[in-house]
Amino acid sequence: MTRPNLSTELLAPELTGEARELLEQLGAPAALPALSLAAPALGREAVHDAASLQRFLVSYREQVLLPVELPAILAAHGHACRGEARELVALDRELAADPRLKEFRNASAAVGRRQLGKLRPLRDQRLVQRYLRAVENGEAHGWHTLVFGVFLAQYSLPLRQGLLFYSQRTLDGFLESASVSLRLPVAVGDELFSEVAAPVPAIVNELLATRSLTAQVAA
Repeated sequence: MTRPNLSTELLAPELTGEARELLEQLGAPAALPALSLAAPALGREAVHDAASLQRFLVSYREQVLLPVELPAILAAHGHACRGEARELVALDRELAADPRLKEFRNASAAVGRRQLGKLRPLRDQRLVQRYLRAVENGEAHGWHTLVFGVFLAQYSLPLRQGLLFYSQRTLDGFLESASVSLRLPVAVGDELFSEVAAPVPAIVNELLATRSLTAQVAA
């Protein structure tokens, strides 16, 4: 997995306009919590060089991305496909109670609400409208991971590529936010990204295989 693969074209070349803009928001440095907040929340020291940045990225990957965010996207996708608005709101509240996401909450809500607001024109999509109302009424948080899962379902985008795309964009966003202040050479950043992102495809495959097996058992 390399950084040049981050283009939205690889996930959804047919998307245009606001749909593409929603994808572009994912992983942008402005959409992520500041490293000064995120690092201590994950039990890491302040990021001050390439080595400490790598340790932070691995901690984020192991404590948040793989065990929390990717399963949340997958669950939201399933709820959206089945039209389960009530279950989606319940999942939103469950994430709000997860201490691992405490420092990620404000940044996630800011992006999630912007993304969800841009889905407002989908008047015929009851789940989108009900989730949007729940967020506006303060009944739900509006996590960007859940909105992204709904987005994948609404636009019938490939789920595996979507999970990989989210992982890439978010890891790269943290890397980009630190690269300027640390003055990291491009080659160092590329190497860091490749090392940290390497385990993600196997985990995504495992998540999808587990979901498929669960669906078969339920059937």
